[in-house]
Amino acid sequence: MCMDRAICGNFYYGGKFDYLEVIVSDGKIAGIKKDAGNVPKTNYDGAILPAATDIHVHFRTPGETEKEDFGSGSLSAIYGGTTYVMDMPNNRFPITDYNAFGDKLGSIDSTSFADFSLYSMETGKNAMLLDRRSIGLKVYLGGSTNSTGTEVIEEGDIRKINEMNYPVVFHGESERCLKTHQMEEKNLRDHNLARPIDCEIEAAKYVSGLDIKTKIMAHVSSPDVTGNFLREVTPHHLLLNDEMPLGSFGKVNPPLRDSRTQKRLLDDYISGKFDILSSDHAPHTEDDKREFEFAKSGIIGVETRVPLFLALAQKKIVPLDVLYRTAIENPPSIFGIKKGKIEIGYDADFMVIDFTSMKRINDNRLHSKFPVSPFNGMDAIFPSHVIMRGNVVIDRYEDISDPMGVFIPKPQKE
Repeated sequence: MCMDRAICGNFYYGGKFDYLEVIVSDGKIAGIKKDAGNVPKTNYDGAILPAATDIHVHFRTPGETEKEDFGSGSLSAIYGGTTYVMDMPNNRFPITDYNAFGDKLGSIDSTSFADFSLYSMETGKNAMLLDRRSIGLKVYLGGSTNSTGTEVIEEGDIRKINEMNYPVVFHGESERCLKTHQMEEKNLRDHNLARPIDCEIEAAKYVSGLDIKTKIMAHVSSPDVTGNFLREVTPHHLLLNDEMPLGSFGKVNPPLRDSRTQKRLLDDYISGKFDILSSDHAPHTEDDKREFEFAKSGIIGVETRVPLFLALAQKKIVPLDVLYRTAIENPPSIFGIKKGKIEIGYDADFMVIDFTSMKRINDNRLHSKFPVSPFNGMDAIFPSHVIMRGNVVIDRYEDISDPMGVFIPKPQKE
């Protein structure tokens, strides 16, 4: 058993910053006090928040590790204050049964710097074959990278999903609608027209009618996409638009929208109308992005997601509580994981922030294998220290540990 010790400083607790001494034992929070008494103490300057969770990453292991792997992707995550990630199942060979799930888990082995969970892909009729350790299921209602559209989920699969209490994340673009709007694409505006908001709205209507306990509509790109589900949004849909000179490095599914839609979406986020802020980190090689019409969709973002919004919070554009709720507290809570809160029994995962240390994002300083970011040059505040299960993994902006991330399976019903 590890000896108790205390992490001391100004913690974000109960919606405000307050000096606390948080006792850590065996990687978990064991006490929250003003004075922890006679235990070893480590004091941190700056602001201390629980570390973040990203429920939507594509780290490409196995099958496409020339683009990214769990080592480089998870290292990027911890540099951005994210100590827990959930990896999507659209690998080169999709994770559609327990054999594929086991192979993927084995290929990751002990390479992750962040704690992690894995999704399985629900095809509409394969629920009986899915690994019970899957943190949740992903349904691609419209085709995207390494996936084809699933237009209908069979009733038997819906019963099994509810029986197993799987949260289901939907790529919300209607396959029928996408086929109707297919066209030659030369730029971001064309990509927007080829995958219009109507395709998301059509998918949202279908998802709203599904009798599934926990439904998450992924990467919502328009404030008009609403319904009976939790809503996830990404930094790229909130901060970028199809009028920016990003070329194929801004090509993503769903597409970046026009500036008016983007600004309305950001207003909705600021107003607290979204449940989750995820990166949808989806790296590709430079060859994959060379010619727009044939370029793969996806951008990197796991390292910049939280720092971008810490800068916006410092500028009083985004309320800190909105960022806390959508990037830190809600994501693990929705999946039943005890992270993202300063509460006894929760993992001792923290990030230390100096709100006066604002820097511009520089591609050359990011840690993805191909760190070409559409956010290059934007203001960000990166954590000076990151602590995962009581262990310091980032110290004075540098990683100091070997990979120590652990696999977190879906909590089983008691």
